Parts: sequence; structure tokens; C-alpha cells
Amino acid sequence: MTGREALDGLRFEMLGPLRAWRGTTELDLGQMQQRVVLAVLLLHADRPMSRDQLVDAVWGREVPARAANLLQRHASGLRRVLEPERPPRTPSGLLPWTEAGYLLTLGPAQLDVRAFDRLIGLAHTARARGDLAGAAQRLHAALDLWHGRLCEGMTSPLLDTERDRLAERRLSVLEERIEIDLSLGDDFDLVGEIRQLSVEAPLREGFHALLMRALHRSGRRAEALAAYHHARRLLRDELGVEPGRRLRETHARILAAEPEPDPGRRTPSGGPGAPAAVPAAAAGARAVPATGTGLPTTVVPAQLPHPMPGFVGRAEALALLDSLLPQEEPGGSGGTVLITAIGGTAGVGKTTLAVHWAHRVRHRFPDGQLYVNLRGFDPSGRPMQPAEAIRGFLDTLGVPPRRIPVDPDGQSGLYRSLLATRRMLVVLDNAQDADQVRPLLPGSPECLSIITSRNRLTGLVVTDGARPIGLGLMSPTEAQDVLERGLGSTRLATDPEALRDITTTCARLPLALAIVAAHAATRPDLPPAALAKELHAAGSALDLLDGGDAATDVRKVFSWSYQRLSTPAARLFRQLGLHPGPDISAAAVVSLSGLPPDQVRARLVELTGSHLLEQRAGGRYAFHDLLRAYAAELALTHDTDDDRRAAVRRMLDHCLHSAYRASRYVSPHRDDPITLAAPHPPVTGEHFEDHDEALAWFTAEHAVLLAVQQQAVRDRFDTHAWQLAWSLQPYFDRGGHWHDSAAAHRRAVAAARRAGSTHGQAVSHGCLAYAYMRLSRHEDAATHMWQALNLYETLGDLLGQAHAHRTLSWLRDEEGRYEEGLGHARRAAEYFARAGHRTGRARALNAVGWFCSRLGRHQEGLAHCEEALRLLGEAGDRFDQADTWDSLGHIHRGLQQHEQAAESFERALAIYRETGDRYNEADTLSSLGDVVLALGDPGRARASWERAATLLEELGHRAAAQVRARLDTEAEPKSPENRAP
Repeated sequence: MTGREALDGLRFEMLGPLRAWRGTTELDLGQMQQRVVLAVLLLHADRPMSRDQLVDAVWGREVPARAANLLQRHASGLRRVLEPERPPRTPSGLLPWTEAGYLLTLGPAQLDVRAFDRLIGLAHTARARGDLAGAAQRLHAALDLWHGRLCEGMTSPLLDTERDRLAERRLSVLEERIEIDLSLGDDFDLVGEIRQLSVEAPLREGFHALLMRALHRSGRRAEALAAYHHARRLLRDELGVEPGRRLRETHARILAAEPEPDPGRRTPSGGPGAPAAVPAAAAGARAVPATGTGLPTTVVPAQLPHPMPGFVGRAEALALLDSLLPQEEPGGSGGTVLITAIGGTAGVGKTTLAVHWAHRVRHRFPDGQLYVNLRGFDPSGRPMQPAEAIRGFLDTLGVPPRRIPVDPDGQSGLYRSLLATRRMLVVLDNAQDADQVRPLLPGSPECLSIITSRNRLTGLVVTDGARPIGLGLMSPTEAQDVLERGLGSTRLATDPEALRDITTTCARLPLALAIVAAHAATRPDLPPAALAKELHAAGSALDLLDGGDAATDVRKVFSWSYQRLSTPAARLFRQLGLHPGPDISAAAVVSLSGLPPDQVRARLVELTGSHLLEQRAGGRYAFHDLLRAYAAELALTHDTDDDRRAAVRRMLDHCLHSAYRASRYVSPHRDDPITLAAPHPPVTGEHFEDHDEALAWFTAEHAVLLAVQQQAVRDRFDTHAWQLAWSLQPYFDRGGHWHDSAAAHRRAVAAARRAGSTHGQAVSHGCLAYAYMRLSRHEDAATHMWQALNLYETLGDLLGQAHAHRTLSWLRDEEGRYEEGLGHARRAAEYFARAGHRTGRARALNAVGWFCSRLGRHQEGLAHCEEALRLLGEAGDRFDQADTWDSLGHIHRGLQQHEQAAESFERALAIYRETGDRYNEADTLSSLGDVVLALGDPGRARASWERAATLLEELGHRAAAQVRARLDTEAEPKSPENRAP
């Protein structure tokens, strides 16, 4: 029997316990590790797997000794099971070793995972033709292949990852199958099945929507509505979010007793209706690295804000936008669309139009949507820097912070690389100028960029091919349509003259019209003439925002809305204008107001109900930029200087004390050189349970904290300014926000100087030096570190001097000035010892040992580093133990003790990976490669260098080229698998 014939008689099952048959006979696949190797090869069928790939997939980081020999033994065992008639020591027909690695070839019907994929593809084809019965039949058959979780009872890095992916895919197929079954009206009980699924996957909104539909179809409308409220409570309690579009639309259809939409194809949100691309997971697509990044592309962002309910008007603009897209969906949807206001008018509805149209076309961009408010015309006067926007996009795309390059050009390159193979929609809202936008434009023709701005951005049209769409005031008919939402067509028809008066007063500006409509809806008995009279009576003592009639009329509408607020709500509105934005948490609102939370909640409800404040997900609130400017100017005219300053002080106290507490979780071993003044009552600030909660708070408040620190500088709260920067430093460090760190500490230095705080200046100079060092600005780092040291000497601060000398030793190491570095390290150790700081002394002793080794004094260095390791172990300082293990690795290498060196590097690597320190992981991997090469293992050396080079390239570090050069100079090792088994 040939190898191909033997393989043709084999059949494998993985969707459940791993099993194999030859004909009707089940095979004994051997011990567990051999079964894991087979499972990995099955998941990688028809593609060769190198020895290193197999080792990673089977064992991950826990690689056993002589792993290559174990793989060879397991491969031989599998050949005996799968090819029992193959003579010994003859080439394998089923599992040969090729130049590229092991290769297992399968037919389309021999593996249940492939059969599952094939049936899903056939189902989608049938559904696209409108053959719902055929689609349902194939989906049922696909799901019948499942007998449990993938390779039940087995574990390995690859199996664990694929198990989660396939489990998610199975749920998606279940949703689709039930959706079609509902549409076909099958008479078996779907309610019970869906209810059970909604319990097993409670946060999957699709099952809740299907349960509502099933109950409604069964005549149980009240239960369907109750199911919606149950799902809404669940989502709010567990995630702090409101139901998504699909659940809301299902709820609205049931309330309105509307017929169900066409089930033939799926909406972008996953429900039935308008056409949309099948999600990558449901289509069986594998997660592959983006070109040149080594990063996964499985993150599908959905950042578009919610569209305005009941959007009306702008038919001409929407038609023009539609005409700019090709008629064919498969590709070529990309380009740049610039939505700009005529005459620079604010509030004309640019963002509303852009978001509404983006939702209409998002199905053509299945890889997701990115959105950012660039704050080009923000009342604070601080447009977002392109680097800040790109960094936000990289975070959204799932790039780990340690893989994000420090250099802005590197971040921009990584961003474009991630989008190079994707079809994504990028909305750049409120842009200031072309220079702000250009770095954010994807290079891929498959992506679409939508830009809004008050400026014409002619440069983008001329040099970047942007297609401009001017947006003016609404037509009288469109303005009437907006007002009808609040007044009703019957009410408007009774007084057309009043209708014209209202639209003229509002200058046919959408923002003003929306506010009038919202207020009119709350007063159904008010005639249009009376409404127009109130608008005329509303006055404003404020100056014009933009200097045009439209802005004047908007101001009148704002004042009209403001005057209808209760006195407490009006006061809170003015106080919110003192916050620099871009948004504010509910807890911060409480501190800003100085009131109990229950009173603040009532006033927030009033403000959001009046459309003077927008409530966002996660309990956050935001203004339209015109409203924020209006609120701030009201505060200037209605509140005393003392009242305003007290409110700002409470806000700054809230941010400072919250950030300080969060920093203690993010960096628990950090020395604490600052003392905060007690917050002004009743401010307490945020409290955190653990590291993750603190880090999540920093991430949510990042932009706010930067804006607040700038406000502290402007308003001369100088102590708050430098202490807030110090409190932010651990987050900057963890997230790689070095440019933000440098900017914040430059402001901190100036603030501490104005405050006359020598200690604050020393701390801020030191933090600024650290940021510059991370940015490879060594000369600037040295300048500020020496200033910090001089200030600490003036203060007689031993601990500060110790930290300064330790940082200076790092700088000298970067410059190759090892004798000077050793001198600074010795002084650091001396000062730490005199200050009684054990962990600081241990870190400095590690530096002493390192420099001794760099100078060839390895035995002396060994003694210092072993003492450092002992002290750090007693203190439980894991992070600095990693640095010391790395130093020991270099010392043992210098002593030609390669096995001890390799062990030391492995210990350092384990901790660097645990703490997410990517740069030091790469640096240690490079050193490990050199050591294992000396031990005679070139394959392992190349694997270490390859991983190091990949990490350094992801970080945008110049050392990547050096490691790549090392790879190129080493000959490809010959694998023992190239010999006859």
C-alpha cells in the first residue's frame, strides 16, 4: 500500500476529543504528548512546520530539554500508527520531513475542522442566492460535527488559542443558524434553545436579540420586551455599556410591531437586513501578521460614535458622498473625502453628516472603523498632535504598548503597515489643517478616510487627492424637517409664519434647530408663535464666538435653553465649562461641583435632557465645542473669581489624588519623593482595588489628565502641575508615552520653578531626563540630570542624589564610558546605603557589577551582582531581579561559563516576559543567542536572534539592524531531521 493510499483511508476528528480511524477501525494515537504533536500538525495540515515552529506550538515557553529529539520520537511514533505497513527506515509518505519542516497532507473530507469550514462556506453561498433552506441544512450539518471543545482534555499554546477561536466561531454559526431557522418558521422549540445559549454566553448580544424575536414570533410580546430589559441590565451591570444597535433595533421593531427585515443577508451589526461582509472569523479566515510588523490583525475596531437618531435632511450631500464610492463592493473603496464647512461655520452638522454616512457605508469596510476628534477648533485652543492620534489608533488596534515604537515616524509607519492589508474606514473629525491630517491618512487604497474641518484644507485636495464636499446651512425644507421632530407636522402647519421665524432665528443651523426641537418636544401645548416669541426674547450679553450672524443666532438659542434650567443645573453647567475636556467622568463632576453625588446626578439628568450635555459610554460626559465655550464664558460673567478658582482647585485635587493613588498600583516599588496637600472637602478622588483597575483608569483619563495639567499651569496651580506630572510618570513608562512624558515634565519644571520649590524642580528635572533618555536624546537627558543632581545636593537629599547618580550611570553606559559609569554607580550605592534604602542599594550594586564586567573585572562584578540579587529577593522586587539576572548572564559569559550564562539569561527572560518589558526581553534574547551558539546549538541561537530582531523592529529600535546582521553572518544550521529517520 502506498503512503497516499494509506492516507486516503484515514479520518480525523478534533471537534471534541482527538480521534482517528482507518476505515471503521479507531486508532490508538499513543501517549498524550504524541497526540498533542498530531493535533498541532492537523491544525497546520498542508503547510510545513519547522522544528522551531513545532516546539513553540507544542510547548511554548516551557520547552523541555532535548525538545528536538522528543519531536523526532513523536513523529516516528505517529508514522508507526498511521502507516503500520511502512518498512522501517524508509521515507515516510504521510509525515515526511521536508526542507521546510514536517508536512502532513490531508484531503478535504478527512478532518472534521475542514468539513466544518466547507459546510459554512456552502451555507453562505446558498444564503447569498436566497436559498435559506439550503443554508440552514448545511449549518445544521456543520454544527452536528461538534462533540465537545477542540481536542478536549489536551493543552498546548496553539491548541489553547485555536480552541478559543473555534469556540467563538461556533457561537457565530449557531447565531446564524437560529436566525435562519426563525425566518423559515421551523416548528421545533427555538425559545428554549436560545434561552439556554443566552445563559451560557450572557454578554453575547446576538442571542438576546434572537430570544426576543423568538418570543415575539410565538405571540409572547411582553416576554420579548422583558428579555430586552434583562439584557440591558446585564450589560450595564457587567460592562457599564448600553445595548448595541442590533438589540436596540430589535426592541424598537417589537415595540412598533414592525415586520421583520429580509433575512437573506446580514447587517454590519450582525442582524438581518442590509448587506454586509461576513466577519473574518465566520468566514474561516486565519489571523495573519500585518506586513512587516509581526502583529496580529484580529482586532476589528468599531469606534464610530452613535449616529443621531432620526437623521433628516442633507439628501444632496449624502447623494454626492455615495457617488464618490465605486459601484462595485469587492475593492477600491478607498480614498479621502473632505467634508468642510462653507465660511467656517460651526454647528453646521459636519460631524453628524460624517458619522451618519460612515454608518451607512461601514459594511464595505469589514476590518473596522477608526474615529478620532482632532480638536482642531476646540475652545481650549489645544489641537491634538498627530502622534497622539496615531498612538490612540495603535492602542485600539491591539498593539501592546511595549511593541509601539518611541519615534513618531516609527509609530506612523507601524500604523500604515497595520492598515496596509485591511479595508478600514478612518474618520478624522474636527481637523485643524492639512499637516495635522496627513500622518493619519492610510496608505492603502482599500481604506477610506473621512475628514471634517471648518477650514477648506485645500492642500489635501491639491496634493493628496481629497475630494471636497462643502456643507452649508440647511435648506428651509430641511430645517422644517428637523423642527418636525419636536413640534410635529400638524403643529407646524397651524402657523407657517412662526415656522419661518424660528428657522430664521436659528439661521437654519442644525445644532440650533436640534436644541429648539428638543425643547419644543417637552412643551407640546406651546404654539409655534409663542415659541418664536420666546426665542426673540432670549438675549445674550456675551460676545460673538465666530463673528457671524449664524453664531449670534446660535448664542441666542443657547441662552434660551440655559435660561430654562433650574438654578442648580445652571450652576453645574457653568462649572463644567471650567473643565478643559475632552470629556469628564461622573466622579470628577462630583468633585468639580463640591456637591453630594445624588444631587449631581439629578443635575446631570437635567442637562442631558436639555441637550446641553452629552452622556457617553462608561459614565462620561462631554460638550459640543461651542457649548463648552459658551458655558465657560457664562462662568466668567456669572460667577466670582473665588468661586471659579475653588471649582478648578477641586477638579485639580480630584485628578492629582486619583493619579497619585493609581501610580502606587502601577509602580508599587517606586520611591515616593512627594507629599500631597490634603484635598479640599468634599473631594476624595478615585480609589482602586488593584493594578489593572488603576491602569484602566489611567488609560481612560489619559487625554483629560494631560489637558488638566496644562490648565494647572495656565491657572498658576503650580504645585498641582508638577506633582501631577510625577504621578503620571509610571503610566507614561508602562505605556511608552515618552513624548507626552517629556512635554508634561517640561511644563512641570517651569511650574516648580514658579512655585519656588527646589524639591519640585529636582524631581521634575529627573523625570524629564528619564523621558529624554528613553527618546535617545542623551545630551538633553544629561543636562537635566545634572541639574537634578545639583538641586538634590543643595537640599542635602541623599536619596535624590542616589537616583540621579544611578541615572547618570545608565547614560554613561549608553555612551560606552564605563569607568565614569562605574563611578556614578558606586556613588549611587553609597548614597542609597547612607539613606537606608535597601532595594535602591541593590539596584546600584547591580550597576556596579555590570560596569565591573564591562571593564573585564568579571569576578568582582559577580560578587556585587550576587549580593544585589540576595537583597532584591528579600525585598520581593521581581522587576529589578530581572536586570540583575541579565547582568549575571553577561558576567558568566565573560568568565566563559556558558551554561551558567544561558541559565541566567533564561531567568531574566521569564521575568521580562511576565512584566511585559519588550525591549529588555529583546536585548536578553540577543545575548542568549550568542551564548547558546557557543554551546553548540546554532538552531536555538538563530531562534533567539530572530525573536530579538522581531521585537526590536516592532519597537522601532535601531539595534534591530545589528541583530539582523548577526543572523545573516551565521550559516543556516543543518537539522538532524534532514537525515533519514
